[in-house]
Amino acid sequence: MKRLKHLDCNSNLLESIPSELAGMESLELLYLRRNKLRFLPEFPSCKLLKELHLGENQIEMLGAEHLKHLNSILVLDLRDNKLKSVPEEITLLQSLERLDLSNNDISSLPYSLGKLHLKFLALEGNPMRTIRREIINKGTQEVLKYLRSKIKDDGPSQNDSAIETAMTLPSESRVNVHAIITLKILDYSDKQTTLIPDEVFDAVKSNIVTSINFSKNQLCEIPKRIIELKEMVSDVNLGFNKLSFISLELCMLQKLSFLDLRNNFLNSLPEEMESLIRLQTINLSFNRFKILPEVLYRISTLETILISNNQVGSVNPEKLKIMENLVTLDLQNNDLLQIPPELGNCVNLRTLLLDGNPFRVPRAAILMKGTAAILEYLRDRIPT
Repeated sequence: MKRLKHLDCNSNLLESIPSELAGMESLELLYLRRNKLRFLPEFPSCKLLKELHLGENQIEMLGAEHLKHLNSILVLDLRDNKLKSVPEEITLLQSLERLDLSNNDISSLPYSLGKLHLKFLALEGNPMRTIRREIINKGTQEVLKYLRSKIKDDGPSQNDSAIETAMTLPSESRVNVHAIITLKILDYSDKQTTLIPDEVFDAVKSNIVTSINFSKNQLCEIPKRIIELKEMVSDVNLGFNKLSFISLELCMLQKLSFLDLRNNFLNSLPEEMESLIRLQTINLSFNRFKILPEVLYRISTLETILISNNQVGSVNPEKLKIMENLVTLDLQNNDLLQIPPELGNCVNLRTLLLDGNPFRVPRAAILMKGTAAILEYLRDRIPT
């Protein structure tokens, strides 16, 4: 439901939120009050989310990974939970206006919270030790003013030292050390470079990195040193480069679950990719594939294959049917002259996109009815 703006799931018995919710890219208001949630969901695609109401749950922890995508959030309601602390990364929520933390187990606040332009901050019902009761009673602006005064007393913040570290590296690198430390992201994107400098990998040091973003460069091959991160990286974005082949180093990233290779010059994938036994999503859109790469059929964990805007002329329905976890298959704008009726047996598919291909049937009227109707139509055409 890519256009849904408002979702109200208050007063249920939800213990967790499925990761698929993170793909609702138009969502602006999300109500999850009075449930049984124990942690905050992650929202990587919900860039427009303005209000997130999570009061009266059992949330115990707030981490950087929960906050880093909430770029547009105005209201964050976490009242009546079991939070013990608020992370420094709360300052990533630059648009935040209302923050309700009342009735938790919070004993101190990060001084950096004072940098936010909050209009409303609720703290009552917490065992606060670092802020005197009379300051809290004076209201939001006094609390923020007090926190800001403490930043000055404490000398340079962690942020400032992170920026200094970045500046001491060679000027062409500009490695975002702060992103490595707080967000676990190694980001060297949009630099139009043909090589990733060694300094970028050196900057990781002993930190844990779970995401790599080298997109929007001029890379003709995958950096060999990517293998140094093979035991921790789960997300890799190499989109918008000039890759014409995939190196074996990439096939050794044993925790890889999300791989973005869109907008490159790829026409095949190596058989060794079969060893990516945790891969769930692969984006191959805007490349030069003429068939669905054979190795994909053997990666049983795959849930999403995006291969639109290529020259794919055929798919193998028997092999697709064996992929029990596959729920999304995007084949839009390819060269499919016919759709095999046996594709209708792939009943696990929730999203099958076929627009923009030269086949005659199913007709547009069927395609418009959605995946279930397409699959049913195809099943009816299987010769008996």
